[in-house]
Amino acid sequence: MNMYTLVYSINNEKNPETVYINLTNACTNSCVFCLRSQKDDVCGHEMWHDDNYTLDDIIEQFNGFKSSAKEVVFCGYGEPFLKKDMMKEFCKYLRKNYPELKIRVNTNGHANAVYKTNIAEEFKGLIDSVSISLNSDNAQEYDEICKPKIENAYEAMKDFARSCKAAGIDVSMSIVTGFDNVHKINVENCRKIADEIGAKFRNREFITNGY
Repeated sequence: MNMYTLVYSINNEKNPETVYINLTNACTNSCVFCLRSQKDDVCGHEMWHDDNYTLDDIIEQFNGFKSSAKEVVFCGYGEPFLKKDMMKEFCKYLRKNYPELKIRVNTNGHANAVYKTNIAEEFKGLIDSVSISLNSDNAQEYDEICKPKIENAYEAMKDFARSCKAAGIDVSMSIVTGFDNVHKINVENCRKIADEIGAKFRNREFITNGY
């Protein structure tokens, strides 16, 4: 296989025990603030690849990080749930061999809409938490910021958050602020939406290199 990055870490004192899984470059959004539109790497790890890999390839790269890992996060240059079958395989591997690890998915929340089924139920017991990109308090602004490729993406994202809560998965919802002078995100309204869903809320202020 090509030796591109499937597993990586960020050289950051805030999360030295977090290992990230870069499953795919495909995405149903094209967010204006996305790191992949700014650069090709994360901490020197090349993020672009063609999805031509196996479960053994992920495990092989993960073995280089497992000794320090306490949390595994599916987060890279694409939407992890678009590779849900591969993600499920690796989650099962982690649950069997490293049951103490926490597993999180950073997602745009479109999975149920893409697959036309309740993906949250499929991952019940396999993942501990999701961080869902809320990004706005209304659909029009969401479409401007995230440029989704599916219809009714904003409502689909919120419905996915609800389905994760119902499945017993811990849910956080995030926004990004300060990435331009055009969009003034209503932080408090976004916080209320997260509260109504029963999710935690995070305001991520924009950082040029993403970390």
